[in-house]
Amino acid sequence: MTKSRIPDWLRWAREIQSLAQTGLHFAEDEYNTFRYSRLLELSAEMVEMHTHLPRESTLESFRVQPGYATPKVDVRGAIVREGRVLLVQERVDERWCMPGGWADVGETPAEMVEREVREESGLIVKARQLIGVYDANRDGEPLEFFHAYKLVFLCEEISGEPAPSDETLAAEFFAPDQIPPLSTQRTSQRHLDCVFAFSKDPRMAPYFE
Repeated sequence: MTKSRIPDWLRWAREIQSLAQTGLHFAEDEYNTFRYSRLLELSAEMVEMHTHLPRESTLESFRVQPGYATPKVDVRGAIVREGRVLLVQERVDERWCMPGGWADVGETPAEMVEREVREESGLIVKARQLIGVYDANRDGEPLEFFHAYKLVFLCEEISGEPAPSDETLAAEFFAPDQIPPLSTQRTSQRHLDCVFAFSKDPRMAPYFE
């Protein structure tokens, strides 16, 4: 298991925010509503102190997904061709990752990853096997506030050739010793290590944390 790199202040702020959001969901009186609202404010103040992000913008992001607090889900498609893995270059940071993104409501995980691969790389693929389920917050900087899980699927090529898209600058296959600078919040080296190992032996059990 990879040791978490999450600083204590972020871990505490995230837990306070989660407890407060869930508490507000179940609160039945003004007293509890006030208490949990104040906890949200304290969480936002902790973020402001350590990141200089205005607490109001942090509180606004808390309000985007009200209700019982649960992790977000990120899906990634692993396409391996002749020992090389497909990576796309993100427009936002000009770094590279496996195609994918946040899960949308109404689609299965397999449908989501197939769509993301098509939209970001131009390849038509079929999700065949689950490579792993990862704690997405263990990798990358800056660390995301919200907790997230990352699902990586081994996908089979059906048709098409790699091409850039509205979201990506390029799409190319890379050998294990030629990996370009990674957008580590999206894809880290440990994810790619699992992909290359799984592509050599699909009988491996899916990785999980």
